Amino acid sequence: MRVLVIEDDEELADAVATGLRRARMAVDVAFDGPSGLDRAMANGYDVIVLDRDLPGLHGDEVCARLIAAHCRSRVLMLTAAATTEDLVDGLGIGADDYLPKPFDFPVLTARIGALARRAHPAVPPVLRHGDIVVDTARRRAHRGDRPLELAPKEFGVLELLLASKGRTVSAEELLDRVWDEAADPFTKTVKVTISRLRAKLGDPPVIETIAKSGYRI
Repeated sequence: MRVLVIEDDEELADAVATGLRRARMAVDVAFDGPSGLDRAMANGYDVIVLDRDLPGLHGDEVCARLIAAHCRSRVLMLTAAATTEDLVDGLGIGADDYLPKPFDFPVLTARIGALARRAHPAVPPVLRHGDIVVDTARRRAHRGDRPLELAPKEFGVLELLLASKGRTVSAEELLDRVWDEAADPFTKTVKVTISRLRAKLGDPPVIETIAKSGYRI
């Protein structure tokens, strides 16, 4: 899944981003309201982790503008205030969830995962195709009795292809859903990742290249 963290405390933002990347998420970071809003409008994030007290543009206004623009990203609002009134206000302006600071990181990760599942059509917790099994919750994959040691991007590509149920997925969609904004769209990063994934999956091959369209299982 792809996540945007908008948080002006750079140390906290970097720590959150690092933790989420270890959980195999593609993460971008913004440190103020205006730059966060620009990124949110330009990219198809599954979840936006939004601090409420932001410089330049308050988190409430960022959220309101996203709602007005019909942004499909789910918004998890963070705030140092934890009163019932703050909770009601945060949800009232359109946030999908609300988490007071300080928070337990496993709770943050679990809530982001829950919101991401709502951002797209429901995906079963376990994806299967023939003898390939992908446990999306535990981030594990097997082919037959053989565990697959996949890098985060390889796992993300396999998960997206399986969840697409035979639909052809373009390289552009793979970049948008699996990589962060640092990915260069003019490189062969998707092609290279697909090649490595095919090698790890072994025979018989299951990933088909559709000329000028993308890839499918």
